[in-house]
Amino acid sequence: MAEKSFDIIVWGATGFTGRLVAQHLLRTYGAEGNLKWAMAARNPDKLAMVAKEIGAEDVPHLLANADDRESLDRLAAAAKVIITTVGPYQLYGEKLVAACAEAGTDYVDLCGEPGWMAGTIARYHDIAQRTGARIVHSCGFDSIPFDLGVHYVQKLYREAYGRPAPLVKGVLKGAKGGLSGGTYASLMETVKAAETDQEVRRALGNVYGLAQDSEAKRPRQPDVRKPRKDEDVGAWLAPFIMADINMPNVHRSNMLTDYAYGQDFRYLEMMRVPNRVVAWGLAVGLGSFMSLVKNKSTRGLVQRLLPDPGEGPSEKERESGFFKVLMIAKDEKGLSLRAEITGDKDPGYGGTSRMLSEAAMTLLHHPEGQTGCLTTAPAMGDALIDRLEAHAGLTFRKL
Repeated sequence: MAEKSFDIIVWGATGFTGRLVAQHLLRTYGAEGNLKWAMAARNPDKLAMVAKEIGAEDVPHLLANADDRESLDRLAAAAKVIITTVGPYQLYGEKLVAACAEAGTDYVDLCGEPGWMAGTIARYHDIAQRTGARIVHSCGFDSIPFDLGVHYVQKLYREAYGRPAPLVKGVLKGAKGGLSGGTYASLMETVKAAETDQEVRRALGNVYGLAQDSEAKRPRQPDVRKPRKDEDVGAWLAPFIMADINMPNVHRSNMLTDYAYGQDFRYLEMMRVPNRVVAWGLAVGLGSFMSLVKNKSTRGLVQRLLPDPGEGPSEKERESGFFKVLMIAKDEKGLSLRAEITGDKDPGYGGTSRMLSEAAMTLLHHPEGQTGCLTTAPAMGDALIDRLEAHAGLTFRKL
């Protein structure tokens, strides 16, 4: 294989999140030095403007277009790892995944679109395995704190009790900072795709939609749509909108690690709320929101009220954000263990851009392991946890 010109290329560097990724790489690793990286986008003038604004004039600039496969092939041929923030991925991501899979180039994104991800797994997993590429979706708030959180608490549980826990509860304890405009745009496109694509419909709402394993290995999972008073948490739990992507990623991680969590593994993911009234209010509100999104006559109104992709909070708002995730691992006899994962930036932008950057850095510095279309836990595991704690403001700790 020809020598790569760059360690990392940031594709989509002119977008809001892409700019934050470039800023993180610049502040943490510099414009020149041991890390050879480049910024890429389709508009040269905007790329030059963003580079000047963030002080990255000395970082190489590359041009490519999501509709131009040849330009994406050139990116894939030039990089060891590509970071892409160009979404919704079901609209703009397919050609880059194909290019990276065929070139043996590692790839990370922020995708929270399970239907599209199921399709890329079906189409490119075998190709990526043959070429040695690692295609890793969902390397932001969805789903790193949750996928790696389960990996982390299960490791602690095995060390304590000699076996994996058959049940893990992932609970968002608190957060400050909203979801990104790109997340909402991806949701809209997923709902639209489900109207005509049977593959997307099968993946939606299916916690095993990314696992691609035998149905004989699929225990019934907890109901996360209905609010509950949870005795382990000691609080009311409400449905969590990100569970629809986090739970399938967790179950794919289990499958890819030859069922390191057990073939009877069950996973619940919800959010903690103050009381029963709030829990049921959020459940009804989420259901109503999804009904409006799925209805063609009201979808446009909802879309106008949501933030656009590329919009985001100020630096002060990002810096004042946070998130806390509780992981509870337990068995039927009551043996339990708890861990907490925290982030010191807003989850949708400040935290996500750093998580994505460090996922790419982990792949760069750990070329060994599985190949194909992967999730963060089997692809990077403890190595990524170490980088997140060192460079991204996350902590993983046993309670």
